[in-house]
Amino acid sequence: MYEIDPLCDPRWKAFVETHPDTSVFHQVEWLEALKSCYGYVPTALTLTPPRAPLENGLVFCRVQSKLTGNRIVSLPFSDHCEPLINNSEELNLFAAHLAVSIQMNRWKYFELRPMLHALDDKTNLGVSQNYCFHRLDLRPSEEALFKGFHKNCIQRKIRRGERALQCEEGTSEPLLQHFYRLMVMTRRRQGLPPQPLTWFRSLITSMGKNAQIWVAFKGETPVASIFTLTTKKTMVYKYGCSDPRFRNLGGTPLLFWNAIRRSKTAGIEELDLGRSDIANAGLITFKEHWGAERSSVSYWRYPSRAASSNPERFIGHVKKLISITPDRALILLGNLLYRHIG
Repeated sequence: MYEIDPLCDPRWKAFVETHPDTSVFHQVEWLEALKSCYGYVPTALTLTPPRAPLENGLVFCRVQSKLTGNRIVSLPFSDHCEPLINNSEELNLFAAHLAVSIQMNRWKYFELRPMLHALDDKTNLGVSQNYCFHRLDLRPSEEALFKGFHKNCIQRKIRRGERALQCEEGTSEPLLQHFYRLMVMTRRRQGLPPQPLTWFRSLITSMGKNAQIWVAFKGETPVASIFTLTTKKTMVYKYGCSDPRFRNLGGTPLLFWNAIRRSKTAGIEELDLGRSDIANAGLITFKEHWGAERSSVSYWRYPSRAASSNPERFIGHVKKLISITPDRALILLGNLLYRHIG
């Protein structure tokens, strides 16, 4: 078993570019953003000896926190992260290696977030979280896609938005500021602090043109925004936010439709709509109104007794304060807490 630095070892980038199961979360650019903003140092396990082309790999970060405990996560803030393996035996070997590391260092747990590969009984892992996952096939024509959208909840809102709103996309500082103000507003409604502004700047810096901010305006007022990432043939919807006063104008559906049309022009074949908490029926329904295909994602932890431990619950203790906290203090709270959550 070998540990490599995926940011410095050129084999990792070449491996990720050719392996069929990789996502944006395996990309060097995503790993660079995690390190730049949160200080997480990415590491990859492989059974391939030095200097030979990589044949398998499992990428993770060591999250060290006095508040939420030390742990290994594959990967922080990533909706999913497939172990890049050829068979279940390789996955068992990786899991066994991480289990020894956890035991020797007396850390809380390690967590895997696979989409395709199930863990077997040999690994002694337990399921910590179950999520719904949605993806939309973008290969049909624009007309066919549009007809597949829910008539009242999506089609009509897109048409309303086209009449009432103007849209911009890019990664400029003004667009980032519009997006972030809406993000602070949205996270407050959810009872959560916003992610650090430096996180979004890190993504833009690392991913370049493969990161995009989409903003809908009513006159000069931003009313909705989404943040997308692109890799290979997939566009990933990662973040969304809006001003509830303008919800009836259809800003978010219009932005999704613009992003879909622009992606199809660029040869993108799939829209990754990300994970949804099983209890969030509204979000699940919204994604399915686009005709997206639903599947499930399970997060696995070793030891299994750690499956009930959730670092995000730490934020839950401050929810009652969030509704009365000024924006500046709310942003500061997010800056302090998120590096402990990943």
